[in-house]
Formats: sequence, C-alpha cells, structure tokens
Amino acid sequence: MQYQSIDVRKLTPTIGAEIFGVDLAQPLGNQQFDEVHRALMDNLVIFFRDQRMSIEDHKALGRRFGRLHVHPNAPIGLPEHREILVIKADENSRRVAGEEWHSDVSCDAEPPMGSILHLTEIPPDGGGDTLFANMYRAYETLSAPVRTMLDGLTAVHDSAKAHAFRSKAGDRADMSFPASEHPIVRTHPETGRQALYVSRGFTVRIPQLKRHESDAVLEMLYRHIETPELQCRFRWQPNSVAFWDNRCTQHHAMFDYFPHRRYGHRVTICGDKPMHKALQ
Repeated sequence: MQYQSIDVRKLTPTIGAEIFGVDLAQPLGNQQFDEVHRALMDNLVIFFRDQRMSIEDHKALGRRFGRLHVHPNAPIGLPEHREILVIKADENSRRVAGEEWHSDVSCDAEPPMGSILHLTEIPPDGGGDTLFANMYRAYETLSAPVRTMLDGLTAVHDSAKAHAFRSKAGDRADMSFPASEHPIVRTHPETGRQALYVSRGFTVRIPQLKRHESDAVLEMLYRHIETPELQCRFRWQPNSVAFWDNRCTQHHAMFDYFPHRRYGHRVTICGDKPMHKALQ
C-alpha cells in the first residue's frame, strides 16, 4: 500500500504500524487525513512518536475523525474538558484501568469507533507497555464449526464488571454502569470484515446459552484472543501517541511499573451500534 504524505512502517505482520512525517499538533490536510485513516484501516492501530499536543490540539485531532465521546463513569480529571480521559498511575495506585483485555466502553449501546492516547510521562525504567490484538484474525483463526456456532449469538457487555471496584471505593456518587447486548461477531462498518467482539474486561454472558455453556464458550474465546500471534506490543516513550480502531482490536495495559508514575490524556471518538452481517 503506497502513501505519499506519510511514512508507514509495520510493527508486526498482523497488527500495528508506526507513522512518521506528520505533526499531530497541526490540522491534518485532506490528503494526510485520508492516508492516516487508511493506515488505521490497514493496520488497526497506529503509533506516532515525538508528538507535542496541547489538550485543544488533541481534541481537534479526535474531532477530525468524528464526534468526541464522554466516558460514562470515568473520574473527572479535567472538569473543563469532559472529553478528555486522564490516564494516570502513581505510588498511590493499586490497580489501573485496562489491565484486562477489552474494547473501550463496549457496554455502550453505540461503543466508540476509536481512541487516541497521548502519554507525556512514562516510568523511568520502562514498563507500562500496551498490547493490542487483531479481532479480525481472532475470528478468522477459529475453526469453521466454532464460527458457525457463534453466528447469531449475542453477548452482554456490562461496565459494572470493569468498574464496580471504583464505585465501592466511592470515586463518584453519580457513576452509571451501562450494559448492552451486542453480536459476538460484528461486521466492521467501513471494511466489511468480521471481527470477534467479546472481551474478558466487559463481557458477562451469552444470553442464548445456559450459564455453564456461556462460561465455557466465553473462556475459550478469551483464551483464543490472548494468543500472542494475534498481538503487537507498543513500548511507550514520552510524547508517543497510539490511535486504535476500537471495532476490530482489543488492548491490554501492562501495570508492571508500581510505584512509578505514568500520565497522559485520551480522547475517544463516537461510533455506531455493532451489527453482524446476518442482521444488516
């Protein structure tokens, strides 16, 4: 795939690419926007180094790709910028969000299209890498009988599974915990490809199956998703940016750097209701 305004270097054959030749603090021209978007569709997650963006720059970049999402139960880190999700951990953190494989806010009726994370501070001795997995390949590498079984099944995604500990800790009195039911196999609205859409972080059950059947099928799918051959691993540097397509990836945040500090901001772009080809 040829690009004229950016340099795209694949991270692995399966998922991920680093993008060079673009300053994300500046508005993307039409050609550069098209090529960044194409690189995202081709590689599922793309990475940028040495990007110095203000909060307004960050929000403007996200809005270039769509309307910005406000997380339903995130801590209010920047009250004047509700679209900004503060990503931080320090010596007081005992756990961090994203330690389980997940797709962002899949509990929403219309989960996000994607997220753009800008980290400005990383642990001094490394750590805090983020792993990403290709959900197209997760679906395609299942055996044909399993793919047939999954056709037409749905799964319930419940944010209480991922965030209930924060409610118990009294983070916010107004926290809400949405839950939604989505197809286990979703059709990507832009590429038309099929992707597996359950995660250990948010999914709680398959309503069409008995409880023990649901638990067994989900555990099998979770283990399959965690296969290393489906993944890439991004080592952060200060002022690095990751932009992932939430509809066909999952990610896992490594929390291996306690008690050191890791800090950044994330914007999330609104998406649409997950659909399966058989239901469209």
